[in-house]
Amino acid sequence: MNLAHWIERNALERPDAPAVGQGTDVILTHSELRNRIERLAGGLRGLGLKKGDRVALAMKNVPEYFEVLFAIWHAGLAAVPMNAKLHASEFTYILENSGCRACFVTPALGDTIRLAGAEGIDHIIDVTSHAYVDLLANDPVKISFVEPDELAWLFYTSGTTGRPKGAMLSHRNIVAMTLNYFADFDRVMPADCIIHPAPLSHGSGMWMFPHVCAGACNIVPASGGFDPAEIFELVAHWQGVSMFAAPTMVRRLTTSPGEADLSNLKLIIYGGAPMYVEDCIAALDRFGPRLAQLYGQGESPMTITHLSREDIADRNHPKWRHRLGTAGVADACVHVRVVDEDGAEVPVGEKGEIVCRGDTVMLGYWNNPEATASALRDGWLWTGDVGVFDEDGYLTLTDRSKDMIISGGTNVYPREIEEVLLQMPELAEVCVIGRPHPDWGEVVIAYLVREEGHDLSEQQADAYCLANMARFKRPKAYRFVDVLPKSNYGKILKTEVRDIENTHDWID
Repeated sequence: MNLAHWIERNALERPDAPAVGQGTDVILTHSELRNRIERLAGGLRGLGLKKGDRVALAMKNVPEYFEVLFAIWHAGLAAVPMNAKLHASEFTYILENSGCRACFVTPALGDTIRLAGAEGIDHIIDVTSHAYVDLLANDPVKISFVEPDELAWLFYTSGTTGRPKGAMLSHRNIVAMTLNYFADFDRVMPADCIIHPAPLSHGSGMWMFPHVCAGACNIVPASGGFDPAEIFELVAHWQGVSMFAAPTMVRRLTTSPGEADLSNLKLIIYGGAPMYVEDCIAALDRFGPRLAQLYGQGESPMTITHLSREDIADRNHPKWRHRLGTAGVADACVHVRVVDEDGAEVPVGEKGEIVCRGDTVMLGYWNNPEATASALRDGWLWTGDVGVFDEDGYLTLTDRSKDMIISGGTNVYPREIEEVLLQMPELAEVCVIGRPHPDWGEVVIAYLVREEGHDLSEQQADAYCLANMARFKRPKAYRFVDVLPKSNYGKILKTEVRDIENTHDWID
């Protein structure tokens, strides 16, 4: 089925109910949303885009995000949502790698995309421009027929090769993820809503689908981002409120001063990074039994394991604190195992790589057969994460074999930063690690070895990073050292670098 069929159904069943909100205002009803999507899809076809073509979104959280996304599918195209915080060079890579022919932008990002100068982009459309209005002036068109395994969302997730990889998510993948939400997290009702303070290009955007499917309302904050005072205002205004948040966001909500009316709050789902047990307990104390946790990847969106609100709230269970430190149990629509390097399942209590299979698992990586063959083996997705199951089926994540850093709920991959820094002629070697941080989970630290005879300051290194990568990936500190610890084979030992970081009193 085409995901856009949900829009048609909602318009028929509850035409005047709210579909999209901004702040405390209803922006579009279901019938209005359908009309705009059908016309916008007609405009996309009028641009000469053909079935299967890719269309990018470089947009902050605005009401137009929903109509653009579903218009892409209504027209039989594939969406490429991009993180609005990316650097121009990172936008260029994704746009060219995916072969996008058009890109929708919000005002501040239009110049960035033009500066990126990606080849093959025929149309850059600002959703506040006359060009966008002209697209909406087209005649409505009928929804395109798509097969379940046709590409819907090209989800770019960085990897250890230093270049992002496009996880191909089909209509079937997203439908399965949606049904899993109903099975493991919540039964959404038409009068409910979800607030989106986190980027719609990632996890929060994935959770729009259960609410669209159920005919509920999707709401973006008036600020377009995350502000605890604004979130509490929205919770007091709307009914049946859910939201997706990184653990750092939950912590800020928990510690936000003052009383708040939580009577309309239904569920806060956190994910993207581990939640410290004490932070989880503090959030439970403030919000009550309204917390749930997910563990997933872009390659199996939002769907591998979960820790239910019942588990989190069950203080009387003898293993309660242990379970708060786990990633929960396998989701309803996937099979999850922990295996050795040969793919054999390891006994309970032993560490291994986490693998899963099911209808949520991606089709593969876009134009990257080698990465696809490595990640998908005999129907199983090899996550690159290391974990261990206990005797009750609860999975604990013990390591990240890909050395990923999770800062503020956002994935940061050291290799990407290392490759940027190594373009500086003054540097001979680079090692990037994550350091624990009480507010952000982790922060990025770069260890640098200068080339002999060259001088390089922290300010110069930071300016180079600022000019060549997104701000959230930039190291928070630079450590200049004479040598980096290495194995007998010359491989930099990141474990020893982390030990150096943890045993020195650095002044940052």
